[in-house]
Amino acid sequence: MEYRWTYTPANQQKVQILYEALKVNKVICELLIKRGITTFDEAKNFFRPSLSHLHNPFLLKDMKAAIERLNAAIQAEERIMIYGDYDVDGTTSVALVYGFLKEHYPNLIYYIPDRYKEGYGVSYQSIDFAQKEGISLIIALDCGIKAIEKIDYAAEKGIDYIICDHHRPGDNLPKAVAVLDAKRTDNTYPYDDLCGCGVGFKLLQAFCQTNDIPFSKLENYIDLVMVAIASDIVPITGENRTIAYYGLQKLNNQPRPGLEALLNVSQMEGKALSITDVVFTIGPRINAAGRLESGNKAVSLLLAEGAEAAMQATYIDKNNQTRRNIDKSMTQEAIAMIAENSVEINKKTTVLYQPHWHKGVIGIVASRVMETYYRPTIILTQSNGKVAGSARSVRGFDVYEAINACSDCLIQFGGHKYAAGLTMQEEMIPAFIQKFEQVVQSTIPPDLLIPEIKIDAELPLNKITDKFYNIIQQMAPFGPSNMRPVFIAKGVEDTGWSKTVGATNSHLKLSVKQNGSQNFSGIAFNLGHKLPIVQNGLFDICYQLDINEWQGKKSLQLKVKDVREHEKS
Repeated sequence: MEYRWTYTPANQQKVQILYEALKVNKVICELLIKRGITTFDEAKNFFRPSLSHLHNPFLLKDMKAAIERLNAAIQAEERIMIYGDYDVDGTTSVALVYGFLKEHYPNLIYYIPDRYKEGYGVSYQSIDFAQKEGISLIIALDCGIKAIEKIDYAAEKGIDYIICDHHRPGDNLPKAVAVLDAKRTDNTYPYDDLCGCGVGFKLLQAFCQTNDIPFSKLENYIDLVMVAIASDIVPITGENRTIAYYGLQKLNNQPRPGLEALLNVSQMEGKALSITDVVFTIGPRINAAGRLESGNKAVSLLLAEGAEAAMQATYIDKNNQTRRNIDKSMTQEAIAMIAENSVEINKKTTVLYQPHWHKGVIGIVASRVMETYYRPTIILTQSNGKVAGSARSVRGFDVYEAINACSDCLIQFGGHKYAAGLTMQEEMIPAFIQKFEQVVQSTIPPDLLIPEIKIDAELPLNKITDKFYNIIQQMAPFGPSNMRPVFIAKGVEDTGWSKTVGATNSHLKLSVKQNGSQNFSGIAFNLGHKLPIVQNGLFDICYQLDINEWQGKKSLQLKVKDVREHEKS
């Protein structure tokens, strides 16, 4: 797959001002400017995150009403139900709010909807269950913002709702006691990229402030919020970055038993964990519970202690292996459906339907197919007499808005810019496929259908030092909107030792220098076919800095993202 390289230098006047304030390498200043950091104080807060930087939770619209209702319920000894979606964000939210409130109030239960019988979000079945259980208050986490009819249904049964969501609202809000969502159009909260678990955390922060509970007690749960931030792929900026920073510290130093047990079955114990590690090891295993069986098992694991945690983690790990096998089979089938159809290959979208596909993994398959053909992708399957789908998008294109433009074909939909879910009647599939293709074709810029490598700064090889690398490391945790920096070096040359490696020679092991610099080793995965470019004179690389450890020795190496022939400027 070919990539387009994009690089826009930062405003040099701003770079100079920040350089004079910080007295660090100008490339570092450029990286900070591109992250919206323009002053000494902003840089200090960025490099030294503090929980004191968290915003006042009462700045969230409806927070006062939420806390008043929660406190009234506790005072009156009402039964409270903590409700959340079956994915990582939802299950960690429930573990967080249930686990914390349980320390202060015993009359609680939690509920995770069944993915297959109830579907996403607030369900009528859960409301009926709550009525039978004598529940008078439900705290809905990571869902509820569009559940207008269901909240009305609950109100008829005498059940109040506090909604903690982070998805985009529709034109009208549910008539809940409180709707906590920083994406509300009437909201003035300073940060609108919280995940669902993050909104639940803000509710508990406000609860602590109102009831004189030390924040340190809530801090014990911060690893759960970090797992949700990482797994829900929200920006690692502002409050999210602060929470992720401290959540990673807790995960690395004193993880809760359930997370420690997951690390053990993942063979990750003892490793210094990053956001990427969480995304690829902890997140999929927590998700596997809700994909194949019940999200209740994930909550139970996150709340478990000792031997119970170890046993549950082993069980969930087996679920994850089963999920991987199903995912692999479905992905192969989906890619074959495109490859064998000339019409499909030439489209701007992918929408595939097989009634036998497993609903629990269609989101993963949508991601894999999108990465293969790099275009907005929707995978559909049959569920409870209807067709359910999961959508994924390429960088820069709002798939939620594209689906919204096709809403006349749908029963319901919801989600984000890059990921969404939808439901329709089976007979509407052809009309939806046709309309979705038309909408995307008429709105997507052609460049967005070519995967992008976004370059942060030009960094000649002779400017690379251990000190520079150490400063880069202090920019962690890395993630969306704060990715590990990508640099460009132009006019690089092979030292004569570059070669292809791997069982099928698919990777490049590089040895390069530039303008008399020292030699640098590098690795370029899946770029073995570009060895002729490397051996045929000067070339350009875009790369990240990494550490290579071999026989107990550590050295800087280049993690090369792409190689191309040298372009003379």
